[in-house]
Amino acid sequence: MLPHYYTVKGYGENEIIIDKSRFIAHVSRAKSEEEAQEFILSIKKRHYNATHNCSAYLIGENDQIQKANDDGEPSGTAGVPILEVLKKKKLKDSVVVVTRYFGGIKLGAGGLIRAYGKATSEGLRTTGIVERELVTIMHTKIDYTWLGKIENELRSSIYPIKEIHYLESVEIETYVKDELIDSFTSWMTELTNGQSQTIAGNKLYLETQI
Repeated sequence: MLPHYYTVKGYGENEIIIDKSRFIAHVSRAKSEEEAQEFILSIKKRHYNATHNCSAYLIGENDQIQKANDDGEPSGTAGVPILEVLKKKKLKDSVVVVTRYFGGIKLGAGGLIRAYGKATSEGLRTTGIVERELVTIMHTKIDYTWLGKIENELRSSIYPIKEIHYLESVEIETYVKDELIDSFTSWMTELTNGQSQTIAGNKLYLETQI
């Protein structure tokens, strides 16, 4: 699992007009090639009467799956520009379909490349990009007498609280980066004069919009 990577926030779309042609960018996250292809197909069905539905996607930790489709536009003028924007922004597990409704003015190869690139960039800006960072959920058990102090310390720290469980004792779940696990555990011990128990739990990706 990658320590961190960038991807799109979720589904989004944005439309721009260039020389009377409508360019509608549809953006989505896709964890597999099958998901990407299903998304592309769904957009093609929705815009079945469009002039073109050009697409590109990047899948996998090492971008091992990369595909670009011009859907009838001159070779290399649509799918590749979309893909290049995804690469430039270092996105993973992302798919984009740019739907074009021809407005009667030919743009030429250079114009098409710029148009599909711009449509993709605007679509990504509208949708939003997130950083997914691999963290560990740390479980800290304390007596209720320590709750106020520990909660205040955590809320003013770099460690986000996931959840607090009020049982016989208090258990606080905290998101901690792997490289900070030892220092976090020591910090909890110091704050409670050795009266806390901290253990590592599951790993997951914490998302932050950028």
